[in-house]
Amino acid sequence: MKRALIVGIDEYPNAPLYGCVNDASALAELLKTNGGGAPNFDVSLKLNINTKAELLDLIDKLFSGDADASLLYFSGHGSEYGHLVTPDYKGKDLGVIMSEVLGYANKSKCKNKIIILDCCYSGKFGESPVVSSNESILGEGVTIMTASSRDEVATESDGQGLFTSLFLQGLRGSAADITGKITPAGIYAFIDQSLGAWQQRPVFKTNISHFVSIRDLEPRVPKSILRRLGQYFDSPSSEFKLDPSYEFTNNPNFGHEIIEPFAIAEHVNVFKELQLFESVGLVEPVDEEHMYFAAMKSKSCKLTALGLHYWKLSKDTRF
Repeated sequence: MKRALIVGIDEYPNAPLYGCVNDASALAELLKTNGGGAPNFDVSLKLNINTKAELLDLIDKLFSGDADASLLYFSGHGSEYGHLVTPDYKGKDLGVIMSEVLGYANKSKCKNKIIILDCCYSGKFGESPVVSSNESILGEGVTIMTASSRDEVATESDGQGLFTSLFLQGLRGSAADITGKITPAGIYAFIDQSLGAWQQRPVFKTNISHFVSIRDLEPRVPKSILRRLGQYFDSPSSEFKLDPSYEFTNNPNFGHEIIEPFAIAEHVNVFKELQLFESVGLVEPVDEEHMYFAAMKSKSCKLTALGLHYWKLSKDTRF
């Protein structure tokens, strides 16, 4: 069981925002289902919460019980003193203190606690409020991703949080691994690579031994085919010998020059899978630019560095 509390607040007295509700709504819609339409998170979308008490109550409920994953997303104002600001702010009581939210997560029996903040000064999340230190104090199973560092305001672009726009892009598939899984680490890596050297960098903190997938897509290579990577290559350094019989167009039925040995159905099926591996960066031709020419010139293909990683996983029956 996975559940998510998605909060977006635009309606602040004297300091309205304009993209938080839209960001929260878009994220909630994506998290409800996986790429193939199967159910994913049980989502509670809360827009324009009015009070600190209401937000605290929702956070308490989110982290109660023993769910496989509990995810909190907040888009709104953050304070330089470490608050998730609520519209009933008054004086120094600006809203829910970040350390209080972390307290709920640290004490939770949920296996994975994921906290995503798109607000100013969100990088303060995880720091001790009583010790003069920037070190994080995360309980086991807690992962935090924030739009900005501890002393930065969050960047917006065209009325939308830059961080959340990239986060959504990652969830749609840009952060998926070859097996179709999208983890917090995968999303962070995608966002980090998408930003230039002068742009605001997100903050990522975690204390886990195993990442849970936030969303699953149809794998770019079916697992049944991916498992055969270990069958085609005996060792990490071995090469798979090709010849013209692996190319399906090398057939008398095609109106062009053909070369013996002619296409063999079994070899053609193997070659299609090898070409699929090449398309996702697992295999590359040896001394040729394309797999087609490697086959037609009786050369070979070999594992890439990424292919070696998945070769080991297939040999160890990890998927």
